[in-house]
Amino acid sequence: MMGGATGQALITLRSEKVGSLDLRPEVVPEIVGIAGAAARFAWEEFFQGELANCHTRTAYLRAVRRFLGWCEGLGLELGRITPGHVGKYLSEHPGSIPTKKQHLAAIRRLFDRLVVRHVIILNPALSVRAERYQVIEGKTPEITVPQARTLLGSIGTKTAVGLRDRAVVGVLIYTAARVGAIARLTLRDLRHDGTQWTLRFTEKGGKSREIPVRHDLERFLFEYLEAANMEPTRSGGPLFRTAVRRTGVFTGNTMTGGDMCRMVKRRLRAADLPGHLSPHSFRVTTITNLLEQGVPLDEVQHLAGHADPRTTRLYDRRQKRVTRNVVERISV
Repeated sequence: MMGGATGQALITLRSEKVGSLDLRPEVVPEIVGIAGAAARFAWEEFFQGELANCHTRTAYLRAVRRFLGWCEGLGLELGRITPGHVGKYLSEHPGSIPTKKQHLAAIRRLFDRLVVRHVIILNPALSVRAERYQVIEGKTPEITVPQARTLLGSIGTKTAVGLRDRAVVGVLIYTAARVGAIARLTLRDLRHDGTQWTLRFTEKGGKSREIPVRHDLERFLFEYLEAANMEPTRSGGPLFRTAVRRTGVFTGNTMTGGDMCRMVKRRLRAADLPGHLSPHSFRVTTITNLLEQGVPLDEVQHLAGHADPRTTRLYDRRQKRVTRNVVERISV
């Protein structure tokens, strides 16, 4: 736990900022620092102990710092913040309803921690409600099956980089995996179980699952590995690696999710396909395609790695397409 002097020193440190907010969890906001040692302990416990996922931590830091900065502007102390203040802040918030709900969740959880550590008596965000928001269809654009085939066919396979890119797109299509999980694949994650080759993915929340490699994807992967002079091994190393500029020589560094997103965008442009598509579009297509073929929802849910079937249904575009025939029939 930080002492008073240390806490104040951290408060005055030069910020490493994203936008106008300091997103370092170890830097305690002034309104928390002046509330005492227990408040600083609760801050550290919440952001450096409770929130294990780095993306959640960053999002919650952004939300909480923005709210606490708003409170400081009003001259409030932690113990004087009321449900009315939280409600007024949300009503003035310029973000979308989902953003407001995320910010409310972050504020509520931090104040829960402050209550547990006896910094305040009641959580002022507990009784506050955000606007209702119901998602009936995901926003990710779908790439059609013909478009996916066009993209695969457009990737040149005379170079090792082309073979790598085709293998990445193949994994996106034939496993429905998230691009982040694909970026984390290592050579030892491609394994043979005695009957078939599988890919072991580490998904969101630390969940691990294995997906069989279908025959054409197996060919994509091993043609890439042969060209890159690599093979599945217990010692690991990145499965998909970056290349040195235009030389086609692979480094020992892994392709990040961002690298894969940029690669897919380049390949889409080269194939004259819509630029609004993304790696996540393949996930929508694979899920919809399997449901169209009558594959049970629970099996598709398991492939997608969803904990709730309602999440899988958000990717189902079968009954949610408005056709040209429908709008042409409007008789105005």
